[in-house]
Amino acid sequence: MVDVAFTPDELESAEVTVVVDVLRATTTVAAALAAGLQRVLCCEEVEGAERLRAPGRILAGERECVAIPGFDRGNSPLGFEETGEGELVLSTTNGSRAIVAAADRSHDVVLGALVNLDAVLEQIPDDEVTVVCAGTDGGMAIEDVYLAGLIVERLAGEPTDAALIAARVAAGYSDHLQALEAGANARVLRETDQYADIEYCARESILDIVPRVTGSMPGVAIVSATADVPLSRASEIDGKL
Repeated sequence: MVDVAFTPDELESAEVTVVVDVLRATTTVAAALAAGLQRVLCCEEVEGAERLRAPGRILAGERECVAIPGFDRGNSPLGFEETGEGELVLSTTNGSRAIVAAADRSHDVVLGALVNLDAVLEQIPDDEVTVVCAGTDGGMAIEDVYLAGLIVERLAGEPTDAALIAARVAAGYSDHLQALEAGANARVLRETDQYADIEYCARESILDIVPRVTGSMPGVAIVSATADVPLSRASEIDGKL
């Protein structure tokens, strides 16, 4: 079975979950890990991210698409090539919260975006997966449903009704950029002079990396590029925050 949860609240439990927040959290995490950062600590709340501030850690995030005051950077996937080694602490309006929620309810969680689509498809099973859309403020986000539909179309499992709906949404757009420009999140990014992020997020399979949740603590999901390591070994990999 291949299923889609249009918002994180719809996810009850799953063996394998792919979290998608195309604009922009899952894209940002993939870009950060591809650039050489060792881990991304995804935090539900700003206060939780602040508590993880430490040497070698970059604080990043946004609320309503605007960078959080006092943080080192916003939620843009651009420019990580200049950061060097270290860790990213990320807190966003929707994506980081969806990642934490999925980590609480799933055995295995990977993060998907257009930029790493092929890599994710190679790692997840064809016939037993749930795609969770981060959405916007508790509602659906068209760009996330679009990517969920692309994933459904490329898997061999039997789609649920929700998965079929997502696939029909994906079929309604001529290209990735058209789909990503269609929704409310893109409108806010345009209004805040962040259109370059939309263009980057619309590029397909430019990163050969699969971010995976490898550990968690209350309000925080630890994400690493360790595609073949099961969650049961998370403590061996990540140790303490």
